[in-house]
Order: sequence, then C-alpha cells, then structure tokens
Amino acid sequence: QVQLVESGGGLVQAGGSLRLSCAASGRTFSSYGMGWFRQAPGKEREFVAAISRSGGTTYYADSVKGRFTISRDNANNMVYLQMNSLKPEDTAVYYCAARSSVSYYTPSSYDYWGQGTQVTVSS
Repeated sequence: QVQLVESGGGLVQAGGSLRLSCAASGRTFSSYGMGWFRQAPGKEREFVAAISRSGGTTYYADSVKGRFTISRDNANNMVYLQMNSLKPEDTAVYYCAARSSVSYYTPSSYDYWGQGTQVTVSS
C-alpha cells in the first residue's frame, strides 16, 4: 500500500512558477514508478510527466516539455513537479500517482493516487 499526498498548488499569473510536491508513505516507495496527471473541468485526466523507480528516466507530455521538470527523492519518499512558464491552459487539478507497471502514459497503469491539488494560472 502507498498513500500519496500532494501539496504546492495555488494561484499564479501566466509566466510564473510553482513547485508541486507529493509525499508518499510506505517503505517500498522506490519500487514504484511515479507520475503526475492533471484534469481540467469537463476534460479527461491527462498525462503530464513520469519518472522511473530510480529517477534516471523521465517522460513528459509534449505540452509541458521544456517547461516542467519531474524529480524524486527516494530517501525521503518525495516526488516533485517543477512548473515554469505557466500558461492559463495549465489550469487543472494535478494528481500524483504510483505504478508498478512499466507503462507510464495511461491512468490505468497506476495503482495509487493522491487526492489532487488545484493549480490555477491567470492570464
């Protein structure tokens, strides 16, 4: 079992930055690949970024590549999403998720989810 708690969301102006954090419980955190997804009102949940168990490999959606950075700290059971150059279209609830699957792109690949944190980018 893994419990995930996100934090760091908020209201920011376009062009600004936010850093999301995800705290994971459990001693097997390093056994899971991790991902960030987001869901805007009326839209499906979409992939944002993912990171391998060791942190050595990362993946990004084209819409955030070059602006967002995912990282993890296995010693402290933390995952982060640094978001720079934010745009109004980045507005959504952001979710942290853990997977045992190799596949990282689809929500169904993930076993555990946090409750989400709201990110709002004003124009």
